Amino acid sequence: MLLDKVTEKFGHPTLSLTGWMIKKILENIHETLEINTAKLAQIQPDSAVLEVGFGPGLGLQEAIRYLTNAKGKLYGLDHSEYMYSVASKRLREQIASGKAQLFLGSVEKIPLPDSVVDRVFHSNCHYYWPDLKKGSVELHRVMKPEGVMVTTFKLHSIKKEVYFGPLRGKIWQPEPYIDVLQATGFKDVYMEDREDRGLKFNAIFATASK
Repeated sequence: MLLDKVTEKFGHPTLSLTGWMIKKILENIHETLEINTAKLAQIQPDSAVLEVGFGPGLGLQEAIRYLTNAKGKLYGLDHSEYMYSVASKRLREQIASGKAQLFLGSVEKIPLPDSVVDRVFHSNCHYYWPDLKKGSVELHRVMKPEGVMVTTFKLHSIKKEVYFGPLRGKIWQPEPYIDVLQATGFKDVYMEDREDRGLKFNAIFATASK
């Protein structure tokens, strides 16, 4: 029963005992992956950066370390009110100064103009998008030509979770995601195996075409 509740809420945590449990899982287990995702995005001091599905804000916290130029700007998008609240508290100083701006909403409708983002990154996120193609099209819209997007996940763990975990019933295989990216305007799409401090994970890189 508890597993079913966690499975149902993992993609959209709420302010509840189950939501709190998911927050702790994200903070304690996924921190290294979030840090690596932001690092792989190769964020420059003056980049405009977007994280999709930021959860408790660990990736945002890492990404903003690279934005040392006054022009650097961090955006975050998540559709969970609870995660939005948690991350907003974590980055309250940066939000107050205007360095960071968080949005509550869906990847299918990002509240940003066309061609404004240099880097996009997300971790363990795209399986929960309502429509993979619409999300990909929208991300390509807000990215500048030659902007880079990095997606990370642990494929070996996902395979264990599919039948009983939070990805039950989701399209989790990397191939459909790669195909959608290529079909919606991304180029140089490829996947790599990575490892950091004993953590083995996978990363998909994609570049926005002109």
